[in-house]
Amino acid sequence: MSNNFFRFKQFAIYQEESVFKVGTDGVLLGACADLTGGKRILDVGTGTGLIALMVAQRTDAGIVAIEPEVNSYREACDNVKSSRWCDRISVKNIEFQKYSSEQTPKFDIIISNPPYFRDSLKNPDSNKSATRHSDSLTFSDILFGANHLLNPKGNLQIILPYAEGTLFIAEASHFGLYCNHIIKIKSVPTGNIIRLILKFERIKKPLLEKFLTIETGTRHRYTEEYKEVTRDFYLDI
Repeated sequence: MSNNFFRFKQFAIYQEESVFKVGTDGVLLGACADLTGGKRILDVGTGTGLIALMVAQRTDAGIVAIEPEVNSYREACDNVKSSRWCDRISVKNIEFQKYSSEQTPKFDIIISNPPYFRDSLKNPDSNKSATRHSDSLTFSDILFGANHLLNPKGNLQIILPYAEGTLFIAEASHFGLYCNHIIKIKSVPTGNIIRLILKFERIKKPLLEKFLTIETGTRHRYTEEYKEVTRDFYLDI
């Protein structure tokens, strides 16, 4: 399969010009996010449009997908237009900081696979660096915008590496957003937790924790739990 094209069961992703290609983080968030009650959903940093399309497949929601990087935006538009859900997904070429300052209608769910590297060596490709380094979209930017755009009962859901996720949880509480649900993800059963899928709400509730392991310990041999959450999307699962 070409690196510039990725076919799922119900849609295809063309990604020749997009800064970052289809990856496990996006698939996990799109498959595992709690979309209950989501009638109006915002995908922050949609990239190729992957998460927006996965959300559209799982719901009847109206979806706004924003992407500041122009090449990724153009391919996201093409991917959405070629899908069966093009009438429910609106793709916008805008930075989240600007969008959140201008937007009035509220959202039930905000979902994001955000930039997350802090104080690490940057990619010499400035577009790739901006996409994965949090100086282009800081945690405070995300939380400030989410606080403004969420309905009173709405929620923010993101995927982050373990260390960045723990920092984000602490920072979110200062904005009145509390982590009530965590999915802790391992690559293999004996490995460390590599990713956190976090759900934030305005009202603090007892924390619910789940665990998900991707592979059995043999390369490309996937666990039954990973197959279960992704089987509606991947062709070969």
